[in-house]
Amino acid sequence: MRHLLISGLMILPLSVMAQDMALVLGQERYEDLDRVRGADNILAAQDRLERLGFEVLARANGRADVVRDLAVAFRAGAADADRLVVSLSGHFVTDGSRTWLLTAEAGALDLFTVQTTSVSVDSILQVLASKPGQAVLLLGQGDGDDLDLDGTGLRAGVGAADIPQGVTVISTDPGTAADTLSGLLTTPEAVIGARLASNRELDVSGYLPMDWTLMPSEVIVDEAEVAPPAGPTEDDLTAEAELWDQATAADTVEAYRTYIARYPEGRFVEDAEAQIAAIRSEPNRDARLTEEALNLSRDQRRDIQSDLTLLNYNTRGVDGIFGPGSRGAITNWQQSNGFPQTSYLDRDQINLLDAQAGRRQAEIEAEEARERAAAEARDRAYWAETGARGDEPGYRAYLERYPEGLFANIASARLATIEDSRRAEAEAADRAAWSIADSEDTLAGYREYLVAYPDGVFAAEARTRIEAASGPQVTDAQRAQARAEEENLRLSGVRAQLLELRLRDLGLNPGRLDGVIDDATRSAIAEYQQAEGITPTGFVDRRTAIGLISGSINITISD
Repeated sequence: MRHLLISGLMILPLSVMAQDMALVLGQERYEDLDRVRGADNILAAQDRLERLGFEVLARANGRADVVRDLAVAFRAGAADADRLVVSLSGHFVTDGSRTWLLTAEAGALDLFTVQTTSVSVDSILQVLASKPGQAVLLLGQGDGDDLDLDGTGLRAGVGAADIPQGVTVISTDPGTAADTLSGLLTTPEAVIGARLASNRELDVSGYLPMDWTLMPSEVIVDEAEVAPPAGPTEDDLTAEAELWDQATAADTVEAYRTYIARYPEGRFVEDAEAQIAAIRSEPNRDARLTEEALNLSRDQRRDIQSDLTLLNYNTRGVDGIFGPGSRGAITNWQQSNGFPQTSYLDRDQINLLDAQAGRRQAEIEAEEARERAAAEARDRAYWAETGARGDEPGYRAYLERYPEGLFANIASARLATIEDSRRAEAEAADRAAWSIADSEDTLAGYREYLVAYPDGVFAAEARTRIEAASGPQVTDAQRAQARAEEENLRLSGVRAQLLELRLRDLGLNPGRLDGVIDDATRSAIAEYQQAEGITPTGFVDRRTAIGLISGSINITISD
């Protein structure tokens, strides 16, 4: 490392020789959103960057127009710079790919309007792309749980950005980001690649060689080359910055007016006037600041929402986020209890709310206990009049009234025993009746069985036997006569196939249409004969031929 020369040399002022550019934006205070504590601590690295030859464009808690002006100035100076460093800290939102840092006036967020109160991280990455290997983007992300983004098309945090070649992106929490910028990143001539990669508190993406050195030694020039500074001196600027820091810490109209009176043309006049306008336009500012000072955790907010809900004030969910539903519930509770309707809580109100909810919970539990005891008494009394008598009607009456009652398991088990016994008796009677019908083997016997047991175990068998016994009986002589008559028709080949087609057209199933009269064809012929009142021999006799194929098949029927 080169050392500062004592004689004739000095650190170069920014306005004369600033070859590197840095943009540092810390958004700790928001007008309508929760604070990001420590987000503006990254500005503490401004002096270190300037001593390394950087022109630093920095702002704490800037509004959108001021922040964009700084970004435009950064882009303009980046063209002549050797190194580029950007550090952003505060609330970030993303649509999944694009990412924005919210500015001080950000409030009701929406995918289509977020650009108006934010600075685009993706645009900054494009500027950094002009200096591959010498460009760093450091992000200090606030707690995403502090943002209510339901239904906005956005989510808290940094999206999956397309990092340009040679650009290094480091993401962490605001406190670690401030320490990194004031420490490792701004250490002159330090080899930082391996140290960044091994730091578990940092999420590093993009360009990161292990032997990477980003910063030069401190800039030293001959005093004779330095032009006398124009405008306010460094002491003047320091004094102004200190007064501005005091004004933002107090965050009151009086503090901002004091700053404007002392520096009417100062660097932060526009911000001071905007803050004054914001304070005046917020009717319950003191109440909001009182609640913010409590620094309620998400679990504590859930407890408050639970207490309000228990007292019948609808918060529209218990999620630890004080959105419009919770603020409305708080307002209604305050009205009911004689407090100013600010929608913000102080410690005394929270304690009172918790006490009221505790009392109400005890009342509810006592009422539930009384109701359970009364219900149990009614249950036992009903059992004494029904199931306790030990019969089936009593068990069924009890289960109909108390299907989940104290004695439901006993009633169900005893009914199951009764039904099992009844089924066994019914099955034994069924088998005995069938045994009689089977031994008699008569139509009357089978029919008598079906009258007694239409859905009995043997009902299907009884119907099959009745059908078989009731059908027409074909004698061997009738079958032989039909066979002889069919042979005279010479049914083979095309004629037999046409016969099969005719049977199929009548809705019967002759099997394959292959011109072969097989068992399937015989069965179809017999079905046709049965339907037409012809003796069902299964052979095509004269009557079958006349009714079935005469006119469809060219068959000569001889007398």
